[in-house]
Amino acid sequence: MAIKGYKNPLEAKDLWSLNKRDSSEEVVPKLLREWDLEQIKAHSGKDRSTQALYSKPPPAGESNHVGGENSPEEVEVLLSKKRTPKKPSFLRSLIKAFGPYFLIGSAFKLLQDLITFVNPQLLSLLISFTKQKEAPTWWGYALAFLMFFTAFLQTLILHQHFQYCFVTGMRLRTAIIGAIYRKSLIITNAAKRTSTVGEIVNLMSVDAQRFMDLTTFLNMLWSAPLQIILALYFLWQNLGPSVLAGVAVMILLIPLNAAIAVRTRAYQVEQMQYKDARIKLMNEILNGIKVLKLYAWENSFKEKVLEIRQKELNVLRKTAYLGALSTMAWTSYTLTVALMTFAVYVTVDKNNILDAEKAFVSLSLFNILRFPLNMLPQVISSVVQVGSPPPHSECTLLMCPVCVFVRSINLMVPQGSLLAVVGHVGCGKSSLVSALLGEMEKLEGQISIRGSVAYVPQQAWIQNATLRDNILFGKAYNEQKYRSCLEACALTPDLEVLPGGDLTEIGEKGINLSGGQRQRVSLARALYNEADVYLLDDPLSAVDSHVAKHIFDHVIGPEGVLQGKTRILVTHGISFLPQVDNIMVMVEGRVSEMGSYQELLQQNGAFAEFLRNYSLEDIIEDEATGTTICYYSRGIQNSLRSLDLLIFSSTWSKSVRRRLCSERKHAEPDAEKKLPKVEKLIQAETTETGRSKVFWEYAKAVGPLLTLFICFLYGCQSAAAIGANIWLSQWTNDAAQNMTQENVSMRVGVYAALGITQGILVMVSSFTLAMGNIGAARKLHYALLDNKFHTPQSFFDTTPIGRVINRFSKDIYVIDEALPSTVLMFLGTFFSSLSTMIVIVASTPIFAVVIAPLTFIYVFVQRFYVATSRQLKRLESVTRSPIYSHFSETVTGSSVIRAYGRHDAFVLMSDMKVDDNQKSYYPGIVANRWLGVRIEFIGNCIVLFAALFAVIGKDKLNPGLVGLSVSYALLVTMSLNWMVRMTSDLESNIVAVERVKEYSETKIEAPWEVEDKKPSPDWPSQGKVEFLDYSVRYREGLDLVLKNLTLSVVGGEKIGIVGRTGAGKSSMTLCLFRLLEAAGGEITIDGVKISEIGLHDLRSKLTIIPQEPVLFSGSLRMNLDPFEKYNDGEVWKALELSHLNKFVSNQPAKLELECSEGGENLSVGQRQLVCLARALLRKTRILILDEATAAIDLETDDLIQSTIRTQFEDCTVFTIAHRLNTIMDYTRNKILWSDETKIELFGLNAKCHVWRKPGPIPTVKHGGGSIMLWDAFQWQGLGD
Repeated sequence: MAIKGYKNPLEAKDLWSLNKRDSSEEVVPKLLREWDLEQIKAHSGKDRSTQALYSKPPPAGESNHVGGENSPEEVEVLLSKKRTPKKPSFLRSLIKAFGPYFLIGSAFKLLQDLITFVNPQLLSLLISFTKQKEAPTWWGYALAFLMFFTAFLQTLILHQHFQYCFVTGMRLRTAIIGAIYRKSLIITNAAKRTSTVGEIVNLMSVDAQRFMDLTTFLNMLWSAPLQIILALYFLWQNLGPSVLAGVAVMILLIPLNAAIAVRTRAYQVEQMQYKDARIKLMNEILNGIKVLKLYAWENSFKEKVLEIRQKELNVLRKTAYLGALSTMAWTSYTLTVALMTFAVYVTVDKNNILDAEKAFVSLSLFNILRFPLNMLPQVISSVVQVGSPPPHSECTLLMCPVCVFVRSINLMVPQGSLLAVVGHVGCGKSSLVSALLGEMEKLEGQISIRGSVAYVPQQAWIQNATLRDNILFGKAYNEQKYRSCLEACALTPDLEVLPGGDLTEIGEKGINLSGGQRQRVSLARALYNEADVYLLDDPLSAVDSHVAKHIFDHVIGPEGVLQGKTRILVTHGISFLPQVDNIMVMVEGRVSEMGSYQELLQQNGAFAEFLRNYSLEDIIEDEATGTTICYYSRGIQNSLRSLDLLIFSSTWSKSVRRRLCSERKHAEPDAEKKLPKVEKLIQAETTETGRSKVFWEYAKAVGPLLTLFICFLYGCQSAAAIGANIWLSQWTNDAAQNMTQENVSMRVGVYAALGITQGILVMVSSFTLAMGNIGAARKLHYALLDNKFHTPQSFFDTTPIGRVINRFSKDIYVIDEALPSTVLMFLGTFFSSLSTMIVIVASTPIFAVVIAPLTFIYVFVQRFYVATSRQLKRLESVTRSPIYSHFSETVTGSSVIRAYGRHDAFVLMSDMKVDDNQKSYYPGIVANRWLGVRIEFIGNCIVLFAALFAVIGKDKLNPGLVGLSVSYALLVTMSLNWMVRMTSDLESNIVAVERVKEYSETKIEAPWEVEDKKPSPDWPSQGKVEFLDYSVRYREGLDLVLKNLTLSVVGGEKIGIVGRTGAGKSSMTLCLFRLLEAAGGEITIDGVKISEIGLHDLRSKLTIIPQEPVLFSGSLRMNLDPFEKYNDGEVWKALELSHLNKFVSNQPAKLELECSEGGENLSVGQRQLVCLARALLRKTRILILDEATAAIDLETDDLIQSTIRTQFEDCTVFTIAHRLNTIMDYTRNKILWSDETKIELFGLNAKCHVWRKPGPIPTVKHGGGSIMLWDAFQWQGLGD
């Protein structure tokens, strides 16, 4: 694989398949079995602990009524016996599942620890060999080769240990992700509200990763103390009690390191909270980006993100200060300890002579000590961190709920009947359906459903898959049944317009379908999955009245496909009520009345009253004449003065649908269609290949001068370290010349001075480096954020949100935390390897001969490794995104998945995605092992040559120099190994900069404000809108959506826009906001060309109530007025006019009512009302309602319409509506009819004509007033 990767960049198909024993199907059940046992044990423990409470029976004759006083002793007994019940420990189950395999790795570690101490002993023999002039040369050579072999053996054993650890880590991650995924599918809705999708995804990505990283160092918990004890033993042998001085310094350094670790841990927790908050906010911003653009709210939210980011960077800065301290402690550690020990050793006793053997053997032992001493506090702190995770993970596995929505309901639906559930917004209709699905917490009573269930939620849940897969939902494909489902749900005409027919890929959350299409796909899914009971939560609200009638007749109604099945239909549409078997009226979570249509009318209750007011038409179909006669109730006749409707032809589909096709593909009529090559909506995430040219970008972000200064500081600190060691080697030579006593104080003094200098330099350099890194992190994040707020809407329609979130979470995390430490380690190891070479060459110049070939091999191995490892890293990060996007998709659709019983299939999909990801991770581990063995081999060669040349030149060398060069050589293995590691880490981490850069440079929309074109503050004063020869398309290379549209609307007019679902009604409104830029022609508002002014100047002067109500988590007040422009009085006024004041004033928090993520704690109708309140607050000259009242019952709709009539009386209002009564009383008398989206203008005719066939439309002079609907199939006039 490495050779393949070296020749060409690796691709997913080149990877090996995963070992069966590492795959999800083996690993996850193992953990879940242990976890179940753990829970059972905890529960049985709990039962025992509660039994103790009642152990003592009341003595005979004592009154046992409530409040009978217990004797004080008895109370004490009870208290003392009450044990706290044991909580199931997740950690314990992990250990049971994966411990045994891990122990094999531990055994290897033990061996390696013991072998580590052989080399210092050999070094001491070698130095004494150079002293004895008459020792046989073969002994020297033997020693040199022995050193080489022990080092080599150590290498092999160490990497065996690592292999075991990493594989355990990998299995841990697989198991944890699998467990969380399975849990998230069965977690209750109430529990879902306690933790957002963002938090659970974070748990999956970050915390699972933590467990994985920990396993590699876990053995240090016992191995570090062992190494410390052994090292101290050998030091005592060497230097006697003077060692205690060194030990004292070490012991003093431990609390310092521990304190630093504790503080760092605290900062990490704090930073995690900010990061969680920032990702959560970003997630919402990206989900609601369209709304932010329409309201011109980007700045307010940008400020919010930057505020959190600033706090995050402040914590990072504190962490960096601590980091610099600990780096200093760790670097100058060897020197300080050595200094103390040697100084004490020489001064305690005149006879103690510090010779080369003692000094350098001790030095190499101190070097061995350095690693465990530094690692121990780190490992302990990360064990603590994983052991008591931010109370995320066990909660997720234990989740718990409460809140009452539906009260004392008694309901029996006979098999095969159709029950309609009606009621106001927020009265618990959807909650009833959720209760039937078992999604609500049941406080009392019981529910039983006979047979299988199919469920259509109020907000359709669409997967990122093909349209066909969305409908089949895992069932086998049956052409005939499938076609009839499409037919019944009126989806056939839509397929003709989609670029790849039913094999078109649907984006995340169904982004490239219109609201009505999503709802119909959701319905078709229910229809195809034949069930016994159908729960339909308001499936007709998102489609227009025409399609609603079609669906009711062909699917839901008494004549529909579902006749004979049990159907519960939540609806706001009154026209269908006469045809249902039973109607249930809900008020505030209770059933107020129930019965058939006729019965309820006769009861003359609230419902009958409601019907009389709102029943718009009782439709009588006269089969004989084939005409449709409509009777209107009196209330409406008066309002039919004059009407103005924009009507779009339906077969010319909604622009959104064709947003995705490169050219319009006509579907061939025959059943076995040859599907055109589908242009994928969501392009695969690109992985850059080849060398990263990003280093320069990063250096620029840090600051070029600062970068040079940092390198200079590192050079100085290495020089100080070399100086100190050369001084030591001079000092040991004093022993040979018997001039020890004279200059002890001078020797010690200079040695100390050099040590202190080095420490200070280390601290300063780490400091500067950290500052540079944080500066770069700030700049890169700001550029990314700024660009994303300026990116046009089309980018978000074609890019999965997960991909953008990944940039903000994973990649920014790398730039914040991983990259700085990698750079620090890289510079450290680079300069230490360099200084090693300099020292060895200085002491044995002949060594220079070997440097060239060794360097060549080293560079080759490193290039060879990095080429493969970089691609593996990239593949790993690309296969990681789908795990999380699939996961968040699952969490949002969990109720649908459960209703259809597709639990196992989704678990399988998730497992496959995790396995795919581990497939590119595993070769990465193996590659690291491969590299480690090769590089350490080179290091071992350096030891061999340094020793050999010392043996060869022993007559010319003094023992001090031999000790110096060989002890340095023993150190080099580690530096070299780390250096390659760091180089490759640096290359793979710098990819984050590249990815962030890539998204900081995407194309941006027009400027928010154009200084010299600013409209006057009171613009638009009249609200006159003109389209002149206007054309628009969704993206480059697509067909026009509107062609040469010319239309003029006088200020203050109310315009109705109707047409079949997907006829491009919303597209027209998007043009006013310039979410779509003109392809030709222009729009002017009050004579100002909107294409010339800034986007914020334009958007802040228009108001839209969008089709899908979007709320952000935060207070209700923030949702209404993020810039805090208005006072509380105005906000309450807006709530009153939008009929929310009763609901809000009943909440204890009033305006500070917390909205959960996406406004989940409000019903869809209430969310729509919040959007209306926003519009009332802004009160601009031009208002656009995009099917704003689809999710609202007729009564509330009526109230809203009257609010709009009174409050926006002098404003220009464009309304897109499915319900005719919504637009019955709109002004003006022209019909706009679009054919192939050209709009032509017609007057209205006086009498009601009915055409059955599409034909040319006569231009009739304006008469009394009626509406005409153009549809591809028929004309029908509804009128007086």
